[in-house]
Amino acid sequence: MDSSSEASGSTNEVKTFAQKQAERMKKLRDLHRMRNEARTHNHQEVIAEDARNKLPENWESRKRRAEWILNNQKEKEEAAARGEDYDRVKLLNISAVEAERLERQKKKKNPDKGFSDFEAATVRQYNRLVKEMTPKDMERYEEQKEKYGDAFYAAPNTIIHGLHEDRAEAVDNLVKSVENQIAKRTKYSRRRTHNDDADIDYINERNAKFNKKMDRFYGEHTAEIKQNLERGTAV
Repeated sequence: MDSSSEASGSTNEVKTFAQKQAERMKKLRDLHRMRNEARTHNHQEVIAEDARNKLPENWESRKRRAEWILNNQKEKEEAAARGEDYDRVKLLNISAVEAERLERQKKKKNPDKGFSDFEAATVRQYNRLVKEMTPKDMERYEEQKEKYGDAFYAAPNTIIHGLHEDRAEAVDNLVKSVENQIAKRTKYSRRRTHNDDADIDYINERNAKFNKKMDRFYGEHTAEIKQNLERGTAV
């Protein structure tokens, strides 16, 4: 009785060819599925890597800076809505050491070395104006791109006169910027170095300017007469 039951159990455990074939086909389908998934992931990674290689070298830093500008602009608008001074609120959240470090870093990035030449002054002004620009409105950018069509990227023969309409906000920003430049320019004058070793031949500031002007036009003609008067040998 026991031997017959064991024999029947062993025959039941033996799988048929159809069952073995079904298991093999299932494993094969799983392998095909995993291979297709790996192929899809590899293709996506190749596309992503190619897109990253086409980006500028400083793309990550520019992206972080753009995100910081947007967050900063949002916090500034929220502070203005609450009627608070954003700069003051921002300084309350950082330590004195950190504030001093940021101020040194700010001066180091755009140091005021005085007037050297007009090219350096223009570059300094350009960098300052770029930093004051508001973040790009990509939605409005896409709207204008769709609205103007081929005229958005103007070619040499494209007529764009009359297509673009300036916003009142942009005009106000331009007027404000020009007024600030004029107000700032009135506070400065050209720096003139004072030579302590130069001869004092004037009695006041106005007389000094007049003497310099006379020397500029007649100095080469009167140099000998001046030297004779100083030596006491004038005829």
